[in-house]
Amino acid sequence: MASKNKKTFEVQQGETISDCLDRMKKEGYTPVRRFEKPVFTEKVVNGKKEYIPTERKITFEGKKL
Repeated sequence: MASKNKKTFEVQQGETISDCLDRMKKEGYTPVRRFEKPVFTEKVVNGKKEYIPTERKITFEGKKL
């Protein structure tokens, strides 16, 4: 069960990391942990499937101030 004092914030499309951190601060949270996950796209090269990293998903865990 998630704590009431913690919340996760994902960096949205078209938003910078600083924008996300500012949004956290406005909601009364401070970042305590950062997660990065690659997002892959399947591409066929010479008849063989390859998975190419195309972007990354950045999420922060925030703690209530």
